[in-house]
Amino acid sequence: MKNPTVRLCAAAPAVSARLALLPLALSAFTLPALAQTASSAPVLLAALNPLKETVVTATRTEQPLADLVADVSIIDRETIENSGLGGLADVLARLPGVEMSRNGGPGATTSLFLRGAETRFTAVYIDGVRVDSQSTGGAAWESIPLGLIDRIEVLRGPAGAVYGSDAIGGVVQIFTKKGEGAPQPTVGVGLGSLRSTHAEASLSGSQNGIDYALGVQNNTSLGFNARTVATANPDRDGYRSNSGYARLGAQLNRDHRLEATLLASNMNSGYDASLKADDRNMHRLYAAGLNWMARWSDTYTSRVSVTESSDHYTTQPSPYQTTTRLRGYLWQNNWKIGLASVSAALERKEDHLVNSPIDRSRSQDALALGYGLRLGEHTLQLNVRHDRDSEFGAHNTGSVAYGYAITPAWRATASAGTAFRAPTLYQRFSEYGLASLQPETSRNLEVGLRYQQGGSLFGVVVYQNKVSNLINFGGAGACRSPFGCYANTGRAEYSGVTFTGEQRVASVLLRGSLDVQDPKDLTTNKQLARRARQHGTLGAETRYGQWLLGAEAQWSGRRYDNAANTVTLGGYTLFNLRASTEIAPDWKLLARVDNLADKSYQFANTYANAGRQLYVGLLWSPRR
Repeated sequence: MKNPTVRLCAAAPAVSARLALLPLALSAFTLPALAQTASSAPVLLAALNPLKETVVTATRTEQPLADLVADVSIIDRETIENSGLGGLADVLARLPGVEMSRNGGPGATTSLFLRGAETRFTAVYIDGVRVDSQSTGGAAWESIPLGLIDRIEVLRGPAGAVYGSDAIGGVVQIFTKKGEGAPQPTVGVGLGSLRSTHAEASLSGSQNGIDYALGVQNNTSLGFNARTVATANPDRDGYRSNSGYARLGAQLNRDHRLEATLLASNMNSGYDASLKADDRNMHRLYAAGLNWMARWSDTYTSRVSVTESSDHYTTQPSPYQTTTRLRGYLWQNNWKIGLASVSAALERKEDHLVNSPIDRSRSQDALALGYGLRLGEHTLQLNVRHDRDSEFGAHNTGSVAYGYAITPAWRATASAGTAFRAPTLYQRFSEYGLASLQPETSRNLEVGLRYQQGGSLFGVVVYQNKVSNLINFGGAGACRSPFGCYANTGRAEYSGVTFTGEQRVASVLLRGSLDVQDPKDLTTNKQLARRARQHGTLGAETRYGQWLLGAEAQWSGRRYDNAANTVTLGGYTLFNLRASTEIAPDWKLLARVDNLADKSYQFANTYANAGRQLYVGLLWSPRR
């Protein structure tokens, strides 16, 4: 297990802890898709022109937003550029239904909760490459470099019938840039509070059937003291991060394309586990993929993918090391039959963990089938998936989603689906583990209603996701450790209502969302740790001369830091401002102030957050 002081605190706060895809998105969503436009922090992001926007996360195939019956948000490149010096989780936490927890600054251990679900219940992909940890479970959000990302799609709600294990709470798909047209260089630099620096450079383009995109990024920060207790080192806990990506494609002819992708990052960040030591986290991540996309006819396409990722984590001076390696093989087939779409996919996943004395592997083979139909006002999506785990045997998941256009402006949706998460290799084979642990399973129901006309968009979605066989870390039991064991002892329910809206008033574009939820441990009837019953955002954006100006408020209610609900984390409201303008042809200046009121607040007990922060950046990107 990762250093308990560093990792467990955020990864399991309260309830501790080759080819397939299917065309549907499991949940149903009132706003079939909220596409973020130029705003950097609005909580609610709406598709102003949904007919021209497509997504792939809902069904793992490209699909128009207008055809979705799933709860999807999109974050574009401009939003990322305007985000300042925060991490990936900071940007995601401005979306509806998303909360975060972190042990200090952007380089520290980070958890993300989709609709209140544990961080390990979100399946994460980078250019189609699965990223996960077989020690604590879930992606290491702090090690994914925000500045190299071109686009993010977030699917809220279970998607086990599409993605197999892990997608109990939702799916986050991260995409790097694809090269197009004449060579396009980009260089960006930035300075911020706490002696923070940002530098990036990239080049992309295409010629004679070959497209390319590559980039590098460096971030550093002196940081601040992450701990608020006298028993921890009062030094500053800064970080430095180096990362890069490359994406190369070859259009062999009109119908066949080969593509290779690679993203790698190296994060070194400070944390406090003792009084005198300069404790450091070292996190190395890479994700690589090779894809062959083929169009065999006007009605039949296929995709073959081979992928690998590695998550390597160490700490100093206290010795701890763990490495997760994931491999994936996918063969996906899609047919267009009249108004219907049909998919069939074979997928193999291989997981390997080295965490002394553990050196174990497992595999999952799957068959996934999907059927989608859009007929007039009606939209139907069906998915089933059969996974066979080398340890647990067979596991079946399914989903059904239906949408009905009541009028051109009003649309209702409903869905039901199941999902599961296989226990990590650490949870089964460490001294705290039990080989007999069973997968965590969930059943989800949701309904939604959406209104969209002109510049107005409003929606509401109601959901209930019940999880059984929840793996908790509890007291001494059948494992080897006298300090506690993992066990399938829990049940949880993630239920709530998400309201979203967008409205233009004169020259001001208003966006907002409100989540009212009840993330609950059904065994103890306690509120799950580090998740609020209410949270929301409100954003405004307008143009003033050559400037694009934006403001936002992020609000969260009271949370608890522990499963017993005896340690309270107070609610907070943060105010953020941003501005950007072209100061010359090809040159863009952007500025951002986060936590304008210098609010003191905590995501985790005894862990501080930064106060008021200023960031100023300059971006050079010649026009073609």
